[in-house]
Amino acid sequence: MDAGLHHLQGKAKRVKANELLELLREFHRDKLAQYRRHVAAARQVGDYDFNNTYQYIIAREDMQVAWVADAITGMGGQLDDVPEPRVTVSGTGEAAQRAVMAQDRDGAAAFLEKWRPRVEHMTHARHKSLLRVILGETLEHQRFFEQALAGRSDLLGRRADGAGTPGIVLPTRWVD
Repeated sequence: MDAGLHHLQGKAKRVKANELLELLREFHRDKLAQYRRHVAAARQVGDYDFNNTYQYIIAREDMQVAWVADAITGMGGQLDDVPEPRVTVSGTGEAAQRAVMAQDRDGAAAFLEKWRPRVEHMTHARHKSLLRVILGETLEHQRFFEQALAGRSDLLGRRADGAGTPGIVLPTRWVD
């Protein structure tokens, strides 16, 4: 093989690897921002059933963020941090809760709209499959928010007839 051609092929592989790494870093930042948003939003959602759904989503996103972080560090890349946002809504009680869930439904839709086409154009099969799984779970989370907004309380399963949890979830975990 011509030495010049070999050099160009090596350079092209490095460029592709750098592009993949930057795509993964951007995806990680976006998913981490969504995760941090949901952590902050859960403090605004006092209904037990809906808050439990947020806790489920947060747990899944914690794993998703870790998966992408492992892919980035495995390629020698650096991780970015994203601060937890302040969640502000007008109104109180159920109206505020609905506003938070509507924002999160719309945030999931925007994430999917941005990332679906970009992931489908990826050529790295393993990372493409990983991001597809995350997109599928994000779609599931969007549906949870839609169902919660429609008043469904059985998002994570059904309770026995008459069973329920009275009261609300506190916005902070520990109270002294």
